[in-house]
Formats: sequence, structure tokens, C-alpha cells
Amino acid sequence: MDGLHWSASAMRAARAQLDVATHNLANAVSDGFRRFATSVVLGPGGLRVSAAPANEQGAIRTTGRPFDLALLGPGAFRVGDGTTRNGAFSRDRDGWLVDDRGRHVVGACGALRLSAGATIAGDGTVRDGGRIVDRLPLPAGTQVQSGALETSTVNPIGETLAILTAQRAFETAQKTMLAIDGTREKAANDVGRLK
Repeated sequence: MDGLHWSASAMRAARAQLDVATHNLANAVSDGFRRFATSVVLGPGGLRVSAAPANEQGAIRTTGRPFDLALLGPGAFRVGDGTTRNGAFSRDRDGWLVDDRGRHVVGACGALRLSAGATIAGDGTVRDGGRIVDRLPLPAGTQVQSGALETSTVNPIGETLAILTAQRAFETAQKTMLAIDGTREKAANDVGRLK
């Protein structure tokens, strides 16, 4: 692989890191958001960046609202056809427990329909009217805290620094590419003059 291809792969890697850092920064105040960590791998095709959610626990913020749920440990809440760690849930007008996008929260027996007095225990047990009506499916070692939300794990200062670092890396690779291209152009013109 020549210098131009290496420079191009470095520019792509810097761009990927920039995209991840800006995505993280945009979600710095999104409850339950786990920042994405990047890793750069050197392969036969040049540099490659992979990103995955970091396995970090966000701080717990007490809200006092009974259907706000914070996860302590791994896993996520099942909502609609997806998952989320943002436990800012509320009852809709028909009594269904929904997230901020209107998706139904799903327990082991299906979507949860609750009265205003329902409670959710630390192990995910859902009680309504004094009886167990369902259970939130949680991985082993995970607890639920009612009346609280997990905050984002993003450090805005760290992500700002990651953005600046990625921009500098991109600029350096770009300047290297221009220097290589200039050297090649000069060499091609000098060979033409020698003939």
C-alpha cells in the first residue's frame, strides 16, 4: 500500500472517530445513553475504526416520579420492538406504560398496562393492587431503582477533546497526502524535462 492509500485510510479513520465523538457529545444529556468507545485497528487495507457502547454505569438521578426507572447493571428495558436504557416512563391515557416516544414497555407477559398506584420492585417485579402482575425481564445481576433515572455516561469535555484530536489527525493526513501528491507531480514533470 502506498503513501496516498495510507493517508486516505488515516483520513477515513479520523472521520469515523469524529462521527462517533460528535454523536456522543450530542447525547451528553440523554438519560440512559452509554457513550460509544472507538478502537483503531491496522489491517491490510489501512486503518479501520470500530465503535461499541462502553460498558459503564451512568450516575443515578432521583426524580421522585414512580414510573421513572434506573437500571443498575447491564441490560436494557424492552420497549415496542426495541430496547432502551432511558427509563423515563409514564402512563398514557389508557394506562399503558410508555417511553417518551410512545412505545409500550414490555414485561415478561407482554406490554404493561398499570394503574396509577402500581409499583416496580428492585428485582423488576411489577405489582398492581397488591398482586404481582408481571416482571421486567432483566439480566442476572441487574436491579431497577424506581423514582430515578440513569444519566448519560458521556463526559462533554472528553468528547470535545476527542473531536479536536480527530480533526487534527484528519488535517495531518490531508497535508501528508498533498505533500506526497506534490512530490509525485514534481517527479513526473522533472522526468518529462530530462527527455
